[in-house]
Amino acid sequence: MKLWLRKVSVVLVAIMTLGIYIPSTDITSDAESKGATVSSEAAVTQTVLAQTEVANDSFDDAVYEEDQITELTKKAKEQALIKLGPRIASQVEDEFRAVILPKIEEELELMFAEAGEDKLAYYDITENPAKGYGERIFNVYDYEKKQVIAKFHVRRDHRPLEGHWFNFHYHLRTDGFETHHEIGDVYWDKNMPPKWMS
Repeated sequence: MKLWLRKVSVVLVAIMTLGIYIPSTDITSDAESKGATVSSEAAVTQTVLAQTEVANDSFDDAVYEEDQITELTKKAKEQALIKLGPRIASQVEDEFRAVILPKIEEELELMFAEAGEDKLAYYDITENPAKGYGERIFNVYDYEKKQVIAKFHVRRDHRPLEGHWFNFHYHLRTDGFETHHEIGDVYWDKNMPPKWMS
């Protein structure tokens, strides 16, 4: 019985210490015996580390750019909802969120991606939608060049026999803000809508 207990205890101790004991080695003697192999391994390690650092920098840049685009589109959505105001939003918010906001987000992401990371750092969304009957929702502004890149607007349309509609569109600096780039329309009602932000 004692022999059996001794064997079990040896096996248990072996299992418990497995991986804990590491035999010591003399690093200097290994390096001397391997000679040039060690230096070439160090060079390979250095190259791999340099490539990893470059890849991490590229990844960090891409993540920064994604975060910047996300932040700008979030700010644009907030300005669009502020522009509608509680009275209009309560009636058209579902359609606005389902149809218009995704298109605004898509256009902004495309615009920002084309700009590139260098320019994107200077872009911002203005925070002053036009009150009353004005069309301005927000502008995309370049602080480096001190100029507006794009203007996002909403126009009130009264279509005979149909009622009142909100037409969302934007203008670009590249065409002198002349062309209406359509985003979409949202139906209001037969009655005239209240002023923006009311």
